[in-house]
This record gives sequence, structure tokens and C-alpha cells, in this order.
Amino acid sequence: MDPMTIVEVERGVHEVPFETALFGMGCFWGPESRFGGISAVLRTRVGYAGGTSENPTYRKLDDHTETVEVDFDPRLVSYEELLKVFWNNHYPNRDAYKGRQYLSILRYRNEKQLHDITRIKKEMEASIGEGIETEIAPFESFTLAEPRHQKYYLKRYPKALEQIEVLYPDLGMLVDSTFAARLNGFVKGFGTRQDLLTEVKKWPITSDAQQLLIDRLQNMKC
Repeated sequence: MDPMTIVEVERGVHEVPFETALFGMGCFWGPESRFGGISAVLRTRVGYAGGTSENPTYRKLDDHTETVEVDFDPRLVSYEELLKVFWNNHYPNRDAYKGRQYLSILRYRNEKQLHDITRIKKEMEASIGEGIETEIAPFESFTLAEPRHQKYYLKRYPKALEQIEVLYPDLGMLVDSTFAARLNGFVKGFGTRQDLLTEVKKWPITSDAQQLLIDRLQNMKC
């Protein structure tokens, strides 16, 4: 089989209908790996949202917050379930000790997401016995973070990257890759190799593409 890039390998996955969620829950590296380890999540990317200034960067965030944008298959996981992951894995009432950079924020894209947020927030407040101060507002914009921040934990394993280099001749391909999202979660301890092997066999991709990813996973050493 001729070498394929990840764009060709994952073509069927990228045709799956999806919804998008946006979460701010502290430094965005950890949340990206956490959500990337969820089997129904199709893509993850980190960036900046919630502010008013144009073209925020890591060194010049102004009034923006570090966030992770998550594309997910609503047939396999609900927005409510992702909200529970969000609120169960950070402290939403932390003081803004670095301005707005690490605030707890949610940006909803439609009325259904707002309805889900309202309901799950009440449930979480009853569970923890205190009010939740997460900033909640309609989605306005999301600015992709610099390349070095995308799939941050995966990039800390250069040996693993070398073994999948043929799939990613341009590291920019990591941003929207489902396989890269899973690997970024895997190296951080979210999911197992066997979990991913099982999942890949269910992806809507060609048998050749499946075998290619399975071979990479079975032989990968970090």
C-alpha cells in the first residue's frame, strides 16, 4: 500500500456529523488531552476565547481565556456528558490570579447547549454544595493557539512522533486529527492502547486505513 497521510486515512471520520463545544478550565494542555481520550470526540484544538481584543496570542492574551474546542459525535456522547467532564475536572471558582487566562468559562453555540448548561450546573451545585461561578455566555469567536500548544503532550514524545511521521508530513495536521487527539490523551493516561485498537476497528474508514493505524499502534514505543 502506498503511504497515506492522516488526511486520507481519516477521511471517513471527518465526514461524521458533529457538534462543537468550547471549554475554558485552566491551562488548555491538560483539558485537550482529557477530552481527546474520549472515544466519541472527533477533534480537539486549543486556543483563545471569551475576550474582545482581536488576534490574541499566548504572549498577548489581553482579556481572552485559554480554551479547548471539541468536535464530538452527538450520537455517541451528549453535550451534557461533556459538561460533567468539564465541571468534574477543574475548580470553577478559582480567583483570576493571572487575569482571565485561566478562568472557568463556557461558550454555548445554541439554545439547546444553554439549556443543558443550566440544568447540569444546577445538578453540580447541588452535588458540591456551593454555587458555580463559571462564566457562561454565547459563543462569539475562537482563535487557534500557536502550533507548539496543539497536542502538547504528544509532542513531548518525539520518538512516538517519529513513528507516525509518514502520516503527518506536516505537524499542522495534528490539529484536526482524531488519531492525534487519541494519542495525545493516551500519553497523558487517558485510555489504553487496547481501547484505541478496539475503537479504530469501528471507525468509518477503509480496511487498509484501519490496518495502517492498528500497525502503528501495536508497534509504537514512546
